[in-house]
Amino acid sequence: MLDYQLISAVVLGILLLLFLILKLRIQAFLALLISAIAIGLLSGMPPPDVLRSMQEGMGQTLAFVATIVGLGALFGAVLEHSGGAQAIASTLLRRFGMERAPIALVIAGFIIAIPVFFDVAFIILVPIIYALQRRSGKSLLIFGLPLLAGLTITHAFVPPTPGPIAVADILNANLGWVIAMGFIAGIPTAIAGLYFSRKVGRRIFVAIPENIQHHETENTQLPSAALIGGIISLPILLILLNTITTSFGDALPAKAISTLNFIGHPFTALIIANLVAWYVLGIRRGTSKEILSEISLKSLGPAGMIILVTGAGGVLKQILVDTGAGTMLAESMSGIISMPVIFGFIVALIVRVMQGSATVAMITAASLIAPIIEGAYISPASLALVVIAIASGATAFSHFNDSGFWLVNRYFGLNEKQTLASWTLLTGVIGGSGFLMSLLLSLLL
Repeated sequence: MLDYQLISAVVLGILLLLFLILKLRIQAFLALLISAIAIGLLSGMPPPDVLRSMQEGMGQTLAFVATIVGLGALFGAVLEHSGGAQAIASTLLRRFGMERAPIALVIAGFIIAIPVFFDVAFIILVPIIYALQRRSGKSLLIFGLPLLAGLTITHAFVPPTPGPIAVADILNANLGWVIAMGFIAGIPTAIAGLYFSRKVGRRIFVAIPENIQHHETENTQLPSAALIGGIISLPILLILLNTITTSFGDALPAKAISTLNFIGHPFTALIIANLVAWYVLGIRRGTSKEILSEISLKSLGPAGMIILVTGAGGVLKQILVDTGAGTMLAESMSGIISMPVIFGFIVALIVRVMQGSATVAMITAASLIAPIIEGAYISPASLALVVIAIASGATAFSHFNDSGFWLVNRYFGLNEKQTLASWTLLTGVIGGSGFLMSLLLSLLL
């Protein structure tokens, strides 16, 4: 039976969240907390219970997410400082050649975005895009859009990037399965993004922006691409090994399973990767401990805001659980719950288009769907696909209210119409393809 007070509380709380972000421009962390409090009070929860739910939701979420995002940021900072992104991109371009440079760039973006934040990786690699345009005389978009496609797909689908980490934690999804499904869904999505990029690049000619000056520098001290690829792969392989052992390792001795589970836990895997990167890409290459400490400290700034927003999403989820709103929605949406992939995608897409931030869209959608699916049995693989579907919805149709839109607009020298016709539609193709892959795989599993 529907409780109209609960329904009204949830609807008003979500509307308040959008009003605070869109109209008042209040930071998402504060807006999520205010909305969670509003839902709790409007649903009839006593104020002390609301505060207890907030504390519990924040604590449960940050216990995992803060550690993973923090370790991931430290890992990415050392790789970035070493020139690892340029090493991978340059090596792939040499091997693929000028004609197949877009393929090399989508692969480079796919790999580099695993440890490095999207905007940082993009800015690091923009000079390579400019150089290719200058040498070929072709549209900047022919080279820039494939890179953006690779960066965007991995940033949305493959942990330890913050978005899927946050959604996986809120939904209690296994991180190894999310990584595996992120790669499986990400490869055909990258192909779709590459095809679209070629079409748009041939239709819209863009040269290097005159108001941006980048000087090409030849850094002969770059690490080898194979070394960087191995270091990036290390934590992913350890986490996947843990998942495989947990799922199919009954024949192994108990001590071996325990050891593999320990070193393959995301905490341990990322700590090992950080130590390897710190030594191999830092100390052994002559970088002083003081510089390594400085770049590590700087990397925690952006990570801190992601951690806080994710924690606020955990508060919203806990309020929905403790008010009973999640259970009520589950009972009243039995048809939709049978396909949580669809529900998660739609909610994330709506929030994304309305307020712009992919992270907020992911966290809001995950917070709403978590109480609904909490009582139902969903296999680890299927739950990982829900994470991919939410990430797909939160990635699609970046436009004027998204900082990524203006980043592409500025560095590619596009006008607003060209940015909509290229970047916005590219994110639509990526989001739509990721959703279709997650839906298809969920039907097959």
